[in-house]
Amino acid sequence: MSVQNLNTFDPFAEEGDPLGETKDVGSQQNYIHIRVQQRNGRKTLTTLQGLPKEYDTKKILKAFKQEFACNGTLIDDEEMGKVIQLQGDQRQHIFDFLIKR
Repeated sequence: MSVQNLNTFDPFAEEGDPLGETKDVGSQQNYIHIRVQQRNGRKTLTTLQGLPKEYDTKKILKAFKQEFACNGTLIDDEEMGKVIQLQGDQRQHIFDFLIKR
């Protein structure tokens, strides 16, 4: 009996991208990141970053605000690119919205 695939993989090694994919500014391997941040007390803020550049973020923000009945803003960050911020914990709503459309 032979054991295969005993190669170790160090995710923190500084060898670059092991899959050879290019990274765009504002996205990490073309992933969309949906995060929630704690503000003060029980208030939270949901951020969405990594949307492809071909999508109009202003229209998406407007649709989010109408669909989820919350306020939001568009932040233009040097490192992260365009980031959508929404009030409240909207992670599941954003996920469902993006999957449907």
